[in-house]
Amino acid sequence: MEYVTLNNGVKMPKLGYGVYQTPPEDTERCVLEAIQVGYRSIDTAQAYANEEGVGNALAKCGLPREEFFITTKVWISNAGYEKAKASIMESLKKLKTDYIDLLLIHQPFGDYYGTYRAMEEAYKAGKVRAIGVSNFYPDRFLDIYHFAEVKPAVNQVETHVFQQQTAAKEYMKKNGTQIMSWGPFAEGKNDYFNNPVLKLIGGKYGKSVAQVALRFLLQSDVVLIPKSTHKNRMEENFNIFDFSLTAEEMKQIEALDTGESLFFSHYDPKIVEWFMTMV
Repeated sequence: MEYVTLNNGVKMPKLGYGVYQTPPEDTERCVLEAIQVGYRSIDTAQAYANEEGVGNALAKCGLPREEFFITTKVWISNAGYEKAKASIMESLKKLKTDYIDLLLIHQPFGDYYGTYRAMEEAYKAGKVRAIGVSNFYPDRFLDIYHFAEVKPAVNQVETHVFQQQTAAKEYMKKNGTQIMSWGPFAEGKNDYFNNPVLKLIGGKYGKSVAQVALRFLLQSDVVLIPKSTHKNRMEENFNIFDFSLTAEEMKQIEALDTGESLFFSHYDPKIVEWFMTMV
């Protein structure tokens, strides 16, 4: 496994396993299978309603807690100092652990300043090893970065071959924050798995489109958490360390970038109204 060192010295695996949209009743099995494959970084969230499944898998896998890097996120319904503080304790309970390796604000809505203060407090108390944000566009990221006492270690944002976050990455790199991808396969949008550029490159190495896409992000210094409920796909996604893309191949994939989301924009009032229904 390869690692990145976050801005506070904590080491984080570059490749992990995500459980977004994994049914709560399937999460324990899926995480146990991911652990069998070799994953040691697991990404969940309060909003996924499957933290307990992750915790059960950690308790049953037979490996010591320190071998794992666990990420979870505070949801907007828990925004604000008091609610966030209580929700962090609830996440620790559900995950059956004394500490969380990485804790993120899930969305830049509600009193996220209060949320961040609760996270900073948990960080100083040793309940969290690193803190950061998720879905913070450059403007919101710079806002919280400049006013936070504990600088965000990670910003998890939509990142894939069609949305490479070129501008956002520059601001994160400048300020020592690690970019982390959600949706590395864009949920198959844009006919992702039939992309001719990715297929051609994959053919050269005997690798799938998915493996080429993940390898591209890995070589672009992006932390990855691909999700699958099938063990064979977990294995496929894990086997990306035995080949490297050339500089020319990287440029070919860089040319696929549209610079736009394939999901939603936080600048769209209708999307913001939709998020507000969850508060």
